[in-house]
Order: sequence, then C-alpha cells, then structure tokens
Amino acid sequence: MQIVILKDSAEVAEYGANLIINQLKRKSDSVLGLATGSTPVSLYQRLVAANQAGAVTFKGVTSFNLDEYLGLEGSHPQSYRYFMDSQLFDAIDINKDNTHVPPGDAEDPIAACEAYEARIQAAGGIDIQLLGIGRNGHIGFNEPSSGLMSRTRVKTLTQATIEDNARFFAEGEYQPHLSITMGIGTILDAKKVLLLATGESKSDAIRAAVEGALSAACPASALQLHRDAVLVIDEAAASKLADKEFYRHIEAENQLLQARLAALKAGE
Repeated sequence: MQIVILKDSAEVAEYGANLIINQLKRKSDSVLGLATGSTPVSLYQRLVAANQAGAVTFKGVTSFNLDEYLGLEGSHPQSYRYFMDSQLFDAIDINKDNTHVPPGDAEDPIAACEAYEARIQAAGGIDIQLLGIGRNGHIGFNEPSSGLMSRTRVKTLTQATIEDNARFFAEGEYQPHLSITMGIGTILDAKKVLLLATGESKSDAIRAAVEGALSAACPASALQLHRDAVLVIDEAAASKLADKEFYRHIEAENQLLQARLAALKAGE
C-alpha cells in the first residue's frame, strides 16, 4: 500500500483527481471504476472543471460503478445512477452508453451480477478503481464478513450502513436494505486502486485496513494484497495510525525516487 497523508479533504480530492487525469492523459480509452458517496464529490467537481477547461477528455472512457441499491430505478433521486449522472456524467464529454452502473431494477439480479462481471472483462478490466471506505471498513457494499475473493453479487447491508445512509432518504421514504456490488475479488482485479478517506469518523477503519490483520472483518484490509493500491487520506482519517510518521517518510522517499526516474527519462 502507498499511504499518502494530506492536510485536509480539499488536498485529498485534488490529489485523487490528478491521478485520474494523468491516467487519462496516458491512456485516453481507460476503463474507470467509480464510486459514490460524499467523499468523491469534490474529486468529481475537479474532473468536471478540468474537462470543461479542455485539460482532459472523457470521450474514449468506459466506466463501471461499484454498486447500486437493489430495488431502485436509475431515475430515482437516491439511486447511484442518478448520483453519477448529476455529479459527473451530465457535465463531461463522456459517451453515456459507455457508463455502467449495476441495474438496481433488474428482474433477475443474479443474472445481472454475472452479466456485469462479464462486461468488465469484455472491456479489458478496470485500469483505476476509485474507492471510499465505510466506518465499518466496507468497500463498495462489501460489508464485514464478505469473502475476500468475492465477485459482483447481491449483498445485504448492515444496520450501520443503513443508518449512515438514512440521511439521504426522506422520512418515511423506502430505503433499500439490499444492493448489487462489485465483489472484493473484482476490486482487486483492477490494475490500480485509489481509496480516498477523510474525517475522524474513518480513522478506525483506516487503521484496521492499513495496520490490522488481513481479515473479512475489515473488507478494506484486502487492499494489503493489491500490487498498486494508493490510500489518500487527510490528517483526521490518519489520526489513529500507529506508524503515521513512517508513512510520511516512505512517501517523501517515493516522491524523490519518482523525481529521479523522471529526470533519467527526460535525459534519454
């Protein structure tokens, strides 16, 4: 894992957006894995601004979202399809036919999960997967006890996740307790993983993911197995890491190494 500790949520969003922009500059037809929730909103705002300024294009991009509530149509204001359209897709030059979100209104959810996996494979796999992290360590809707090599499937949400997301639903409004989510194994197949976390409420989950045991009790700990996982976190989210200063030292050395490699390449 590469642990990047920054001052605040604005710096986290900027760093994450730049990673994605640089990915698209290297490979204009990249396959992006995208996430919903409050954490990536600022990142998406930066991507929109970069696109509208002509700094990056999404015309060749294909995207796959992590998850969707089971039982909600894409037009529902609380669906993740609606979220992605309003927060990103409608404001950039991406071909909407190339944006994929698990179908929450699927008549046969099991078949829909298998088809989603097949579609990712047919696209060549995900180049960079964006993640948030839940207070209980979930990634996507892979709640604690999820298999570490699981694939896209229907998942029951924990009471903690339901309570965390209840603020998005009006009082008395139907709130789904089931979802379709990429599995942890599906996430680990991505060539690069970018996890963003901000705020003290995520500090326990970050500590468990980074310094805890590899365990289904903290689904995000599976990222310890990934060959190229970058965790970009603010000071508050990093506050309970035991080796925080060591991670800062590693990142500083990594930046020096990257600068040397860039200088060598420039001198070729």
